Amino acid sequence: MTNAKLEHVNVTVSDPRATAGRLTEWFGWQVRWHGPAKNGGTTYHVGNEDSYVAVYAYAKPTETPTGRLNHIGVLVDDLDAAEARITASGIHTHSHADYEPGRRFYFDDPDGIEFEVISYA
Repeated sequence: MTNAKLEHVNVTVSDPRATAGRLTEWFGWQVRWHGPAKNGGTTYHVGNEDSYVAVYAYAKPTETPTGRLNHIGVLVDDLDAAEARITASGIHTHSHADYEPGRRFYFDDPDGIEFEVISYA
């Protein structure tokens, strides 16, 4: 079994820059990264070296509510072993990507919660 850790939670907000500013002020966190995201949106990763909150907004106003959980990010030591356990339970994985500095894939659990599984190994 790999040593899995909660790495991040990704939520939709109305203004990621403003939300990032509040989180840094309230908790002493730092902006780890910010930039373009899916669907032409913008994301800020705000936290410390171990974990973060990803605050995301679509490029254009949408009917998708703010405060919505987008996905939960789980950091694992062995991505292939984690995926094997997940697919063995009948879950379909998708959106595999190799990127600097790691690899990842996504899946939806039976309740419709999206998970991102990441490895930097």
